[in-house]
Amino acid sequence: MRPVVLTIAGSDPSAGAGIQADLKAIEACGAYAATVITSITVQNTRGTARAVAVEPEHVREQALAVLTDLSVRAVKSGMLPDAGIANAVASLLEERSGLPYVLDPVLAAGDGFLLQEGGVKQVLLERLLPLATVVTPNAVEARHWTGLEVEDLRGAREAAARLLSLGARAVLIKGGHLQRDRGTDLLLTSQGARTYTGSWIDTPHTHGTGCVYSAAITARLALGDNIVTAVRRGKAFIAAAISSSPGLGRGFGPTNMMAAVD
Repeated sequence: MRPVVLTIAGSDPSAGAGIQADLKAIEACGAYAATVITSITVQNTRGTARAVAVEPEHVREQALAVLTDLSVRAVKSGMLPDAGIANAVASLLEERSGLPYVLDPVLAAGDGFLLQEGGVKQVLLERLLPLATVVTPNAVEARHWTGLEVEDLRGAREAAARLLSLGARAVLIKGGHLQRDRGTDLLLTSQGARTYTGSWIDTPHTHGTGCVYSAAITARLALGDNIVTAVRRGKAFIAAAISSSPGLGRGFGPTNMMAAVD
């Protein structure tokens, strides 16, 4: 029986990012995806026009419907648009602290459209971060959460150490937004640091890559991988997805989340 992964995130109607991308990536990795929607966005490959948050109680009820019926083996959260939703998710996870939990601290869409209110930061740092098996910010998000400059691997390690000190068990700084060492990801745990280097793929079709990467890691954790192996396999998954992008849309197109099973 395939392990169940619960992803908690916003909806992208173009299906390149958010809950739709998570669902496809998790299934492609061999797990079963269950979903909780936190926000309805209006977006496509050219940008994001609007986002409407779901009521926190509705988010909680969606999650409970899954958690009280399916045997969830791992949880991922992506877009948490306001503090009420973030607190609802934190409360649910605090009651199930043994579950592997991947925190993808989504701050903005690729076009810069902000996807969360300022009040989320405190909830993330004080309640969600200490529950995380791994937190997966890109360089921009790492700078936002820590206040540190993150332009290269040295800066990534400093930011990762700051987040580790706040309670995360592992921190993965994704390297796609680094000014130097671009494309190299850094994983920091209490056992030390590892880097994951891949060939830089020069393409505009990177819509939803952070969502897909963190979803693949969550699926691998549910399948029994340790964090080091889960990140390595997640890195390979997102590289294959980017390199075989279907070239859809008139802007920054989605990746091919079925690359690993084609």
